[in-house]
Amino acid sequence: MLGQQVVRAQPRRPKTGRPATKRVFRKLPLGTAGATRLMLHLVSTLMQLEIDSLIFDLDGTLWDASATVTQGFRQAQKRVSYVHSDITEEAVQAVTGQPYPVVYERLFPYLTAEQREEFRHICAREELLSARQQGGEPYPQLQATLEYLAAKYRLFIVSNCQQGYIEAFLAHTQTGRYFEGHTCFGARQQPKADNVRAVIRHFGLGSPAYVGDTEGDYLAARANDIPFVFAAYGFGEVPAFEARIEQLSDLQRLL
Repeated sequence: MLGQQVVRAQPRRPKTGRPATKRVFRKLPLGTAGATRLMLHLVSTLMQLEIDSLIFDLDGTLWDASATVTQGFRQAQKRVSYVHSDITEEAVQAVTGQPYPVVYERLFPYLTAEQREEFRHICAREELLSARQQGGEPYPQLQATLEYLAAKYRLFIVSNCQQGYIEAFLAHTQTGRYFEGHTCFGARQQPKADNVRAVIRHFGLGSPAYVGDTEGDYLAARANDIPFVFAAYGFGEVPAFEARIEQLSDLQRLL
């Protein structure tokens, strides 16, 4: 069953990066003074890093699909009579990365459980349709960064999205060849920490790191005792991290 829930997107390829031995990340809390000092600290930290793989969050880390998802919500809203909220892109960004039950509880607290569940299914169809047709906005140098990383590390995606959304991202950005596998909340109905653990076990990862932009991503990394790389350009804040990137392409210079 796990093989159906954790998708092997590409066959394994030998990597030419540093061998995976021990992780030597140092804890770097938020609040480090000065951009120059921060960057020097990151270079020092990441130069010491020994990993065999990178697991990525999707929204707020690899692309921004806020406008597309918001459009899906609004299309779904037209199909029901009980959703009266003004669904804004800012509101959608505020819940990006949360599991679907949490998203709908926060955005539509006035709905009954039955209404919320019905609306969730309608939104899921509209969101996936929008994602397939329009996609999101890939972060700058997505292709170049993934090409660089894939030559050295095994790459994966673990997201709290619905099933089919990661596939829409891969198709829209034409980046499927860089990722060895992926899974999501929609496929396994499990918290992100459990899904990260499933990928680690299923693919036999010895020393992975997780790259994400929200506290949920941070907690998933902590639950699996793996380094967390904070994508500060995304949608969230985190209490601590091992490394911080200001743009996705920073990974090319620092790994």
